[in-house]
Amino acid sequence: MPKLVARCITISLDGFSAARGQALDAPFGKDGLRLMEWAFATRYFARMTGQEGGAEGLDNDFLVHSFDNIGATIMGRNMFGPQRGPWPNEDWKGWWGPNPPYHHPVFVLSHHKHSSFEMEGGTSFSFVNDGIESALKQAFAAARGKDVRIGGGASTVRQYLKAGLVDELHFVLAPKLLGSGERIFEGLDGLSDRYETAEYIPSKTVAHVRIVKKAK
Repeated sequence: MPKLVARCITISLDGFSAARGQALDAPFGKDGLRLMEWAFATRYFARMTGQEGGAEGLDNDFLVHSFDNIGATIMGRNMFGPQRGPWPNEDWKGWWGPNPPYHHPVFVLSHHKHSSFEMEGGTSFSFVNDGIESALKQAFAAARGKDVRIGGGASTVRQYLKAGLVDELHFVLAPKLLGSGERIFEGLDGLSDRYETAEYIPSKTVAHVRIVKKAK
């Protein structure tokens, strides 16, 4: 049965997955990109950005397999771009350039209307204005029997966790302190009643943790 999963969601030691002050030149907020240093060092990231080299090993493996059996992605508006409020125009196409790394349908949660569009490599973006369950229904239909992945950010992951809709969450615990920002694990009373830790795997740079729904 297809699942809703979140993978490679990076969290600081003090519990933040993004810093405050997101802007065009700061997609993870002010100094927030420090969280992703573990990923930037990998061979996967080097190839994705058209470079040579990069480290192989555990961190690289998790990134390589993060798209395994994924047929669609859901993300929040702040994951798609830095804009707030009504869309000023539809010129912005995301952080990723003309060929985003998804190569499947992506559904963006937004309170404001925006036209759907397609990009190179098979990635399409659709904007959902009627809630997380509607986005999930559309994403599962588009995935055609494959899993759906939550791409981020913190608020989107938190909403799906709170609703008990996430089947599996893999997060990366980075040895960084942000001090403030966006937390995933906040306001989730009863989470431990519904989820349990399935894996805790430290690498040389971070720790990979996977939590799953408890069997009924």
